[in-house]
Amino acid sequence: MSLDFLLWPIVRRLRLPLLAFLAVMALGTAGYRVIGGPQTSLVDAVYMTYITIATIGYGEVVDLSHSPGGRVFTIFIAAAGIMNFTYMMSVLTAFLVEVDFNEALRRRRMQSRIDKLSGHYIVGGIGRVGYNVTQELAVTGRPYVVIDVDRSKIDAHVARYPEALFLLGDASEDELLMRAGIARAAGVFAITGDDSKNLVIVLSAKQLNPSARLVARCHEVNYVDKIRMVGADDIVSPDFTGGMRLASSMIRPHVVTFLDEMLRADKSLRVEEVLVPAGFPGSALGSLNLRSVDYVLLAVRDGHAWQFNPQPDYRIKGGDALIVMSTPRGRISLKARFAG
Repeated sequence: MSLDFLLWPIVRRLRLPLLAFLAVMALGTAGYRVIGGPQTSLVDAVYMTYITIATIGYGEVVDLSHSPGGRVFTIFIAAAGIMNFTYMMSVLTAFLVEVDFNEALRRRRMQSRIDKLSGHYIVGGIGRVGYNVTQELAVTGRPYVVIDVDRSKIDAHVARYPEALFLLGDASEDELLMRAGIARAAGVFAITGDDSKNLVIVLSAKQLNPSARLVARCHEVNYVDKIRMVGADDIVSPDFTGGMRLASSMIRPHVVTFLDEMLRADKSLRVEEVLVPAGFPGSALGSLNLRSVDYVLLAVRDGHAWQFNPQPDYRIKGGDALIVMSTPRGRISLKARFAG
């Protein structure tokens, strides 16, 4: 929990008690200087007021033995100060207890929401790369859970996406992955800034859910083979990808511009893949009437073979992957079409 999040509510709740405390201190200081006479210094008057309010009882630095009025004044200052001080401490205690309770309640509600997810994605690491990953997942309507050890990064992400699901901790720990629903997850992103940490995340996730797709981020070349060996389905190097993007911007600028415009489109238009269920009977593409304003069929992947711009007599069968340009609504409706 961030420091600003804690300090502002404390200051807001203690504002009036603090002002009352300062008023009692000022009144007591002025009163004891008058009661004590010229020989009473400002420090003595302040000290006398404070030990009276705090019930410390070290001894009177202002002589009240011959001043009945001074004793009555002390009773008044003590009563006002002690009541205010007690109230201030009770407000502070109640706030701390409430913060702990609210935090525990939020964690429980968060876990309850995570437990209901299925087919979601787990994002291990929420730095600059993680932010772009979660932004794409959010825009295309895919549920996800973020795991990160840095609370400030989690807070920054939640500020952008208030409904985001997250867990604070190390994404390489089995317990955190299980709490994030790894057994029901469709995939895991291992995208921390540490290649060795990403390797452990992939290894742990593969052991807990062998069917989940695992994508890892890797900077060092000597880690690529190691991460692949422990189960990563794909490895992305920001340096390699950045180099390819720079080259593409130079030699095929219109393609890059088209892709950029597609990613920024208000309708969340994307090139998506839809898997045809294994039990789907073979059917000619023309008979399926796959036409919609929400998607356009671009290609079909049959095993390792590609069929671009398939013709109406091309047969679609179980296990094929349809590559479509689609909105989130189009992707969902196309999946439902084959599921039904």
